[in-house]
Amino acid sequence: MPTLNKIRAALTTHRDPLPADPHLTRLRIAVTAFFAMDGFLFAGWVVRIPAIKAQTGAGAGALGLALLGVSAGAVAFMMITGRLCRRFGSHSVTTASAAALALSIVLPPLTHSATALGLVLLVFGAAYGSLNVAMNSAAVDLISALRRPVMPSFHAAFSLGGMLGAGLGGLVAGSLSATVHLTLLAGIGLLVTAVAGRSLRTHPAPVVPEQRAAAEESRPRGGHEGRGRRLVVVFGLIALCTAYGEGAMADWGALHLTQDLAAGPGAAAAGYAVFALAMTLGRLSGTAVVQRFGAARALIAGGTTATAGMLLGALAPTVWAAGAGFAVAGLGLANIFPIAIARAGETGGPDGVAVASTVGYGGMLLGPPAIGFLAEAAGLPLALTTVALLAAVAAVIAYATRGAHHTGRR
Repeated sequence: MPTLNKIRAALTTHRDPLPADPHLTRLRIAVTAFFAMDGFLFAGWVVRIPAIKAQTGAGAGALGLALLGVSAGAVAFMMITGRLCRRFGSHSVTTASAAALALSIVLPPLTHSATALGLVLLVFGAAYGSLNVAMNSAAVDLISALRRPVMPSFHAAFSLGGMLGAGLGGLVAGSLSATVHLTLLAGIGLLVTAVAGRSLRTHPAPVVPEQRAAAEESRPRGGHEGRGRRLVVVFGLIALCTAYGEGAMADWGALHLTQDLAAGPGAAAAGYAVFALAMTLGRLSGTAVVQRFGAARALIAGGTTATAGMLLGALAPTVWAAGAGFAVAGLGLANIFPIAIARAGETGGPDGVAVASTVGYGGMLLGPPAIGFLAEAAGLPLALTTVALLAAVAAVIAYATRGAHHTGRR
């Protein structure tokens, strides 16, 4: 409810000359609900991985291969989803993908081998990737009608849903089996899909006439088509730099505090928690930041801030200094991914969202294993500085393409 109240307040107090439209408000709440549900379900699955690993009897290597099913399924369906959104509309595809995600989350605890787990995770990953492209495409359409750069608020809902899902999972892990827990989550997911999906089904994707004309004028033609595609890929690369950092922090942040700085389990967990909380807070304030400074400046500032924060987090000699660095890095990384995806959607529509999401998701795949290989060769602190390096690359790319950014203040 606090998040919804903030959304309503932002919609009614903004100085935009257009009056608040109840139709758009309902759509915004519905899309926000899908983002929150996505984070909630995915986090619920993640916290039950240890229990499912024990159930399947898989070793670390076999489990790692099985978990690649999520990524493989997601990447495979992201490009397909762009085409489906263009044919059936992002609202219909969002609703169908959300239902598929809720249903597929019950499959992992039913498996008893690493091979079977990998196969069902292909299905789960396909639904997850499809939902991410479809709901981001729906968000891009809504942003055009609202005339406000509110994409960070949707991703803040994802982060909040993830924090809630992880917290709930931690509370019930000792008393509920993975099967019961994930079945309950499936029920919650289907309920949210039914309620929020009804709003999407009864309200078509908004189109602002002036922006439809502008989109037609700016649609790539002839020699400009290649430039538009390259620009979408550029935004995808910016997203990749962020996703690399998120994946690296999720898998290696707590280990760095424990292994290199002798932190206890509580302090190590708190280190990642402050990173996640900082990202959430950064996304909640992201709309105001983009409106005040513009998308290009927000990306440049975010990349620069994340670079400084990760250098501190990776190289600091104490746990608390490293934790402070993680928090600064979280604030810096918070809005890079949502801004990049929004710009890709404005440039290329659902296909642009699909391409940028696929490229960006590659960073989530690349980060953890790359950090692992580098840690073996040069140590984990030095390996984590690659997060700072890629954040700096994102800032440089954003600066080089600053003329292509038109979201928010110009």
